[in-house]
Amino acid sequence: MPRYMTLIRIEEGAVRFEDADAGFMDRMNALMEELTKAGVLLDTAGLKPTAEATRVTWSGGRIGYTDGPFTETKEVVGGYLLIQAKDMAEALEWTRRFLELHPPVWNVTCEVRELDQG
Repeated sequence: MPRYMTLIRIEEGAVRFEDADAGFMDRMNALMEELTKAGVLLDTAGLKPTAEATRVTWSGGRIGYTDGPFTETKEVVGGYLLIQAKDMAEALEWTRRFLELHPPVWNVTCEVRELDQG
């Protein structure tokens, strides 16, 4: 069964958990439990802020390091879901359900990509 990586992109600093209603985490936990029981969820996690990150680049034959935060970047990867689904349509359906749990004042984008099995 194909595996899909859902990269969860957020505007760092604009997503505040105080903006979520009291039932947000309960709904999110219920969806994660449903994903697990369906045998779809392989792994998921949020990521620490970019202030605690380092970017490593390869350019012009040299390695470069840049410590966060990355102020020039508006949108960052804030977490991920790794799932297995029968096809892209199923992966997109799970992603739609995941996104719809979030407060409407948040801007969250998910990029869903199939893992290269080669």
